[in-house]
Amino acid sequence: MRTSLWPLLPLLLVGCADYALTMDNASPQAGDGAYDTGSSFADGGSGGADDGLPPETEDTLYLRPIATRSYVFIANEDRDTVTRVTVPGLEVLTAPTGSRPAVVAASPDGATAVVFAAGDDEVDVFDTTSLEHTAIPVRPDMNWMQMSPDGRWVVCYHDQDAPDPEADNGARSYNEVSLVDVTTGQHWPMVVGFNPRSVAYTPDSRMAIVVSDAYLGIIDLGAAEPTLQRVAIADDLVNPPLAEEVTVAPDGTWAFVRQQGGTDLVVVDLASGAVDRVPVGASLTDIDLSPDGIEAVAVARSTSKLWIFQMADPFATPRVLDLPTDAVLGSIVMSPDGARGLLYSTVSGLSRFASWERDTDEIVAHGLVKPVDRVEVSPDGATALVFHTKDDGSEVEASSPFHNRYALTMIDLSAFFSNPLLLSGEVLDLAQSEDGSLGYLVMDGQPWLEVLHYDSLLYDEVALKSAPEHVGVMPDGTTAWVSQSHPLGRISFYDPTDQSLQTLTGFELNAGIEH
Repeated sequence: MRTSLWPLLPLLLVGCADYALTMDNASPQAGDGAYDTGSSFADGGSGGADDGLPPETEDTLYLRPIATRSYVFIANEDRDTVTRVTVPGLEVLTAPTGSRPAVVAASPDGATAVVFAAGDDEVDVFDTTSLEHTAIPVRPDMNWMQMSPDGRWVVCYHDQDAPDPEADNGARSYNEVSLVDVTTGQHWPMVVGFNPRSVAYTPDSRMAIVVSDAYLGIIDLGAAEPTLQRVAIADDLVNPPLAEEVTVAPDGTWAFVRQQGGTDLVVVDLASGAVDRVPVGASLTDIDLSPDGIEAVAVARSTSKLWIFQMADPFATPRVLDLPTDAVLGSIVMSPDGARGLLYSTVSGLSRFASWERDTDEIVAHGLVKPVDRVEVSPDGATALVFHTKDDGSEVEASSPFHNRYALTMIDLSAFFSNPLLLSGEVLDLAQSEDGSLGYLVMDGQPWLEVLHYDSLLYDEVALKSAPEHVGVMPDGTTAWVSQSHPLGRISFYDPTDQSLQTLTGFELNAGIEH
């Protein structure tokens, strides 16, 4: 049986801060005595020192399948089709879809799916029960989409970091977004500022905040008709420091912007559009929020400082910690349990990371076998995964078994004991079980599923029938799925309880199960 269906792909947001600073409405203005911005305390004694390194990098995955409570959806970009696999029965349906499906998001209740078809300049809104859909035209040359927390709104825009097809008309704008109400099908095109970088929403979906190089576009979604307010976030509009991250307070009152090369953390009152600044003295290279919502943590790589702001009043005097001088540290990831932060750099070429214990503020540098590409922490906060670059940096000798090879290090964060693994290819994707016990990893061109056991730091290797594309975890919390390259589609399901593997091949030929 076949019927009309849609592609579902996950919405992966660029930027590491995924929830927001909060602050009191009565916070003092920056520079009015909250603390001395001219002291060595405020700037670490180095002013806005530049260390000569490029910005830290973060990865974003495109065209990745997504699992809901009932289905796994796989977009087949090369064939403009999409496949739905029913869970747990593994019934497969495949159908045509719009040209070049670029991204899709599902509403929190799973009732609505919204597909952005970049080739057709439209979003398709599907009812997941009846599979009926409505096509809504959007502005041309967009390549990315982000959905509001309540699933009612999507914003399409042109992300310079996303796959960028050539313009198919005589003109192109890099300032526009398309706002779509998926419940009514209404579309509002807007000009927000050059080079939109990301879209954030207030948790209640009352506002959408579009951050561009020098402006915030604040869209009031609670009005009878959405209205746009453009707010300049840079004093110098001729050569502004480029905005890199935006995060929104849980109460929807404030937005916080980190700028490349800027010496301030920009604070915007979303109601009035007023702009204030929290001086940090040196360029921030990353900002994250503690899982308990108490602190905002910012890294100043050039001055080796860690700035810690209290959520209740970020204008109050922050704590400033010295980072180890034998490591260049520009990025931070907080463990989900809030016990620690892990600091590292993706551009230094050094084989180092550091651990920050929040209860004692102790920061300790640790050696690694290779430079760092990115760092992940298990859902329970007990294990870290350090993905390494193929490049050796300045510290890997030619005699090392990891020389000019990809690698991954599993680290027990209770004792900082590690198990580095040599990898035969570049990591394509990682998924982790909800209980934090297992990790699943696939590599480019390598027909294997690597099963990582976090309790023992051991791994198992499961043979696949073809090269993998993406990996994820099913709604049961432990079973993994692996989409693979095949002319007519292939996906495998791995059950760690009995180490069984089931494979579906040939989605467009009424796929069957291969054990």
